Amino acid sequence: MIPLFIGVFYLHSWWGNAIAAAIFLIAGLTDYLDGYLARRLNQSTRFGAFLDPVADKLMVAAALVLLVEYHANAWLAIPAIVIISREIAVSALREWMAEIGARAAVAVSYIGKVKTVMQITAITLLLAFEPQFIEGRKMVFTPFFVFNYVLLYIATALTLWSMLVYLKAAWPHLRDDA
Repeated sequence: MIPLFIGVFYLHSWWGNAIAAAIFLIAGLTDYLDGYLARRLNQSTRFGAFLDPVADKLMVAAALVLLVEYHANAWLAIPAIVIISREIAVSALREWMAEIGARAAVAVSYIGKVKTVMQITAITLLLAFEPQFIEGRKMVFTPFFVFNYVLLYIATALTLWSMLVYLKAAWPHLRDDA
């Protein structure tokens, strides 16, 4: 869905924002449904368990990069960098933990799931509506966009919190390896 999402985002038509947001939201919802059904029906595979989080992170990273370009301000760039950096760091941590046979220690946590819901909500809302600019590239921070940015900052805080949860779980293995 990523190529379709990016293509629609760059159409810059009156319906482009809403469709891009809908594609992003559908990707998030179908990801949840796929995971739920795989666990419920005992249809999970090692390849699916590997590929699913990678696809999620790629979709979120693509959306954040597009939003940073679109909004062109540090208020969005900073949480985007934090979120993308965390996703890479946690993925690397999980890979390393899998190599030493301790992947279960860094399994997806409840806070990680809450983080994902908040990220999907914030990003969907930011995608859905075109920002307004004055004097060239100076963005108008309407109450609606301030609310969306607050949601993104909450998602960023949850992102850091969940990373700390994973690091704490992995710490005994990290310390022993040192």
